[in-house]
Amino acid sequence: MNKFLILLMAFVASLVFALPEDTKQPIEIEAQSVVVDETTGFNEFSGNAEVRQGSLLLFAELIQVQTDNEEVVSMIAKGSLEKPAKYIQSQENQARFIEATATLITYDVDEGMIFLVGNARLVQGFDSFSGDTLNYDINNDKVVVKGSEDGTERVKFKIVL
Repeated sequence: MNKFLILLMAFVASLVFALPEDTKQPIEIEAQSVVVDETTGFNEFSGNAEVRQGSLLLFAELIQVQTDNEEVVSMIAKGSLEKPAKYIQSQENQARFIEATATLITYDVDEGMIFLVGNARLVQGFDSFSGDTLNYDINNDKVVVKGSEDGTERVKFKIVL
């Protein structure tokens, strides 16, 4: 279990959004149940799972963390239409928190990408983006939003100057 906590700390510390002091804060995890498989690197927290470290908050019904060679590769947070997965964190260059919600949030550590699927919404500073899917390129600060394929949900974008 100690190995798992070290891997989880590496994951949370690797988030680019993090304030420098966040990585020095203790990690708190709460869930109804936990599965840790050190052989495959698969870790799962279910039942109103919460991860907290400094200003970073992640909430979902189910959070899965995949590791490889003691490094976090990806994280998946699964919610529902009624209770979407949620990611919140302070940004060093913004006065406001970044907040993302969707039915499914996937963070690909190697690619530096966050993928939101299903009622995707991202608020960054005073700007907001929403659509059926949203991809956020952390390294290049680029947002790509798409409406639903059937055309029932269009992309929405709001800029406050």
